[in-house]
Amino acid sequence: MNRRNAFASLAAGALTIGLGGVLAACSENKPQFKAVDLTGADYAKDFKLPDQNGQVRSLKDFPGKLVVMFFGYTQCPDVCPTTMADVAEAKKLLGPDGAKVQGIFVTVDPERDTPEVLKGYMANFDPTFIALRGTPEQVAAVAKDFKVYYKKVDGKTPTSYTMDHSAANFVYDTKGRLRLYSRYDAGPQALASDLKLLLDSEA
Repeated sequence: MNRRNAFASLAAGALTIGLGGVLAACSENKPQFKAVDLTGADYAKDFKLPDQNGQVRSLKDFPGKLVVMFFGYTQCPDVCPTTMADVAEAKKLLGPDGAKVQGIFVTVDPERDTPEVLKGYMANFDPTFIALRGTPEQVAAVAKDFKVYYKKVDGKTPTSYTMDHSAANFVYDTKGRLRLYSRYDAGPQALASDLKLLLDSEA
């Protein structure tokens, strides 16, 4: 290798190291979430459905709150109650900051999930959590906007059917922007960690 090529190689190496440092510095400023980062997504920007008390709700009702939203149904044997319990536990793990977390459950089974059923179901997890219930057409429209899959699976009797459905939390920051897709079974610690990162990044 001649002197010119040697200097070119050294310069290229220095540039690579320099850029690596810049890239590393940039990546350090971006929160390292455990969930899937959906920042900037062009879907699931809002919703408008009645809650268990008949009040129509949308994201604008929760300013300054981290909204954690899940689609499910009350007769779900495991995924739904586990997920809602995890959200409640994550809220507790945040200590005083837990007051900034709003859990929302959207039923994909409005036929059986009456307002009374939903009130009792939410009480099992956290008194501040709300449930949303629309007409079958309203639920279908919101689920489509959120890219959520659900399907009725017939049972042995007309009322013993189950619901196949997507299982993940949609997490919004305190400004109402969709930020995270937290998959089922991530656990309350992982969710609490991500919620804390969101709060810290907005501080």
